[in-house]
Amino acid sequence: MAKYSKKSQEKVHEALHEMKEGELTIGKSDKKVTSKKQAIAIGLSEARKEGAKAPKTKASTEKSSTEKKTKKTTKA
Repeated sequence: MAKYSKKSQEKVHEALHEMKEGELTIGKSDKKVTSKKQAIAIGLSEARKEGAKAPKTKASTEKSSTEKKTKKTTKA
């Protein structure tokens, strides 16, 4: 089963293209994106906002796994 939908792939592609042209900016500021990883992250976050199929962020999966560990230890 695929991790990413076509819609999310297109968003990442668009973000990378904008970065190469120098048009992709960080948030509301006028700072331009220079990192390829940052451009991919922006594309995936935009896709998630639109409801496209994309895996959760690393931070949210780590947070949920630590919550599960604390729940198990408190019940025992």
